[in-house]
Amino acid sequence: MDRYAPLRARTITLVGLMGVGKSSVGRRLANALDLPFRDADTEVEAAAGRSIPDIFAEMGEPAFREGERRVIARLLDEPPHVLATGGGAFMNAETRRLIKEKSISVWLKADLDVLARRVGRKDNRPLLSGKDPVAVLKAQAAERYPVYAEADVTVETGDTAHHVTVDQVIRALTAHLERTSA
Repeated sequence: MDRYAPLRARTITLVGLMGVGKSSVGRRLANALDLPFRDADTEVEAAAGRSIPDIFAEMGEPAFREGERRVIARLLDEPPHVLATGGGAFMNAETRRLIKEKSISVWLKADLDVLARRVGRKDNRPLLSGKDPVAVLKAQAAERYPVYAEADVTVETGDTAHHVTVDQVIRALTAHLERTSA
């Protein structure tokens, strides 16, 4: 018997702050479950024909968020896959409703100092441009954690290897499905 079959019945949507590993963990999770992987940020860039920093610079965050909402709605209509969302996607009430209706949501959560170290290595995040990563992440955590807490499953990732997080996610999803199908 295929023990992962129940996990392939619905799309698995990963939410959480920037740097938590939604894309890298998502790819590995999709591979472990033999599901396709979709990255909402990559799909937004493809749909817009420009990078996310360019979208922010040329059109502003509201235009980015609207494009993100439309792209995620389209992706959630596809057959089951693992979907990595941008850090702010779950904050949109319509997107959150669709994620809850059409997928199982997983909040990947890590210590803010770990996230700050990770996101500080790159300069491709418009919301961090010219700002202190720790301050930005603290502000986002204060605003977003109560909303992220609405996810079906929460996985505290710590500063561990991706395969460890993938195993944690699979165990948490399996436990969630056992609880909800009982």
